[in-house]
Amino acid sequence: MDYFKKQLELLQIEKEEDLKLYQKSVASSSVSERRANGWSWYPISIKGTEIGRGDYLTIDIERPSHQDISHQLRNGSSVVLFSNHDVKTDRIEGVIAYISGNKLKLSLKVDELPDWTRDGKLGIDLLFDNNSYDEMQNALKRASALIKNENDERLIKILTGEKSPSFNTQLPEISVPALNESQQNALNKICSANEIAIVHGPPGTGKTTTLVQAIKVLITQNHKQILVVAPSNTAVDLLSEKLHNEGLNVLRVGNPARVSEQLLALTLDSKMALHSQTKGIKTLKKQANEYKNMAHKYKRNFGKAERDQRKALFDEAHKIMAEVGKTEDYIISDIISKAQIITATLVGSNHYTVKNLTFETIVIDEAGQALEPACWIPILKAKKIILAGDHFQLSPTLKSTEAAKKGLSTTLLEKCVHLHPEAVILLEEQYRMNTSIMGFSAQKFYKNALKAHHSVANRLLFEKDHPLIFLDTAGCGFEEKLEGTSSTNPEEASFLCKHLSILVDELNLNYSAENFPSIAIISPYKQQVNLLKDYLLAMPNVQQHVTKIVANTIDSFQGQERDVVYISMTRSNNEGAIGFLSDVRRMNVAMTRARKKLVIVGDSATLSQFPFYADFIAYAEKLNAYQSAWDFMDV
Repeated sequence: MDYFKKQLELLQIEKEEDLKLYQKSVASSSVSERRANGWSWYPISIKGTEIGRGDYLTIDIERPSHQDISHQLRNGSSVVLFSNHDVKTDRIEGVIAYISGNKLKLSLKVDELPDWTRDGKLGIDLLFDNNSYDEMQNALKRASALIKNENDERLIKILTGEKSPSFNTQLPEISVPALNESQQNALNKICSANEIAIVHGPPGTGKTTTLVQAIKVLITQNHKQILVVAPSNTAVDLLSEKLHNEGLNVLRVGNPARVSEQLLALTLDSKMALHSQTKGIKTLKKQANEYKNMAHKYKRNFGKAERDQRKALFDEAHKIMAEVGKTEDYIISDIISKAQIITATLVGSNHYTVKNLTFETIVIDEAGQALEPACWIPILKAKKIILAGDHFQLSPTLKSTEAAKKGLSTTLLEKCVHLHPEAVILLEEQYRMNTSIMGFSAQKFYKNALKAHHSVANRLLFEKDHPLIFLDTAGCGFEEKLEGTSSTNPEEASFLCKHLSILVDELNLNYSAENFPSIAIISPYKQQVNLLKDYLLAMPNVQQHVTKIVANTIDSFQGQERDVVYISMTRSNNEGAIGFLSDVRRMNVAMTRARKKLVIVGDSATLSQFPFYADFIAYAEKLNAYQSAWDFMDV
């Protein structure tokens, strides 16, 4: 089957499943349920309106209550504004033009707000995200058409395995003192690659540092502009800040996840506000709004003369806004032309401001978590790509198990690592973990090539502490339970918290409250995490360090690290069933979050049915890191 045709079919399966889940979650649920699940803001208040570009009206919206509930509304999301007065008829669709904290700007294709917006409580519902799927499908179709053309389209053919990459071996070696040997090798691989270079960055190996230095070097080598993308806003924000801190002119397209002054200063809105031509725009917008307000004075009951006058006023407002549009286009073009680095999410790389740009080089960070169809959106703008990530950590999150099984969960990074090993550089030195914590992952995933830097290799919480412990609950009668679609193990959770309490008492003897180590308690199962949180609330000595202790799922910890990590494995049954603990990449993430101490709590009788965990238990025994939970039962 044609390469891109298969990708399109898999993406369609994923879209259909996603839509089905959306309809199930949203269409049949109450507004309070939608709000709790992050699909809605309700209630909201309208703080102001202004004429937008074209025939659009922009309204300023604020969420005055329920501000602690996380939500899925994003810049560019399609939403519907509704009134609880009549939810079926009182509704109008729009697009979020800007969102920050509990405020957003909504763009609606109307001249004025309908009368019903002044009745009852208003809210916003998130609509199904057709835009992202459309962008991915269009990119795949375009790539498919390009590869069939007479033109060489060398990069596409390399990425799909039809051709091999080439390298300029005549370039002089570049040395950046801040980088270690394998990071230097990666930098030189990036510079010498004509089409593709791959930076394989295991946990704690300084992948971001390496990329930033490589991008700096490429800019000095007359790369006028580089596009830097990642699958998540958080990853884009991190790179944007680090590149900016290196003195590069960075333009962040889209809205950052983290609202900091430094990041906001890099956005297009912020740069436009400071542009010399913006003052003129404000004057024109004021005039347009005056015409619009005059038009609004004509109410419903009026004759032809009033109707003509109203239309003339609206026409004048639109004429002025067309002039505003031209000036804004000039400002945007000016800002973009001066940017050395443009950063965006994968889908955001087709934002209207950069849609038609091409780049010598693009960088895709966290490519191990990037859905392949999304990667083709920026790739089609480039002559050369740099993929950075770790295909032995979490893969992209998919809604459809069918699409995942048929290959959509296999990333472009993973494919290219196997297709073009000559393009890959492994970062070999990690700066996070004690050697004992690192050792099992190094052995299982990185062919023992991973080494601990001397500054972290032997560090401990305190003298004679054990950096790695496997606490075996076999034979303790800690049985798993099914809670909805998630597993729990109340007795294991209680035991883990008891062990943590003992550790906290020891840490209190060695650390002041200000310097107390950071601790994470993680589990693959959301309901187990909820149980752990409940148990922690009942522990006074743990609660005194509440700001330093966090409990969450493994997936939420990718990219993070803590001094101490506890993992609650949860599964314990006679059948040896371990569910998605069999996803060893998820466990690689879990096992590599700890700097100084890793404690894994689990039932060896259940876990050892799976070779990966049998090997881990053997590894723990070899390091004298195995302990039975029975030893603590009477403590």
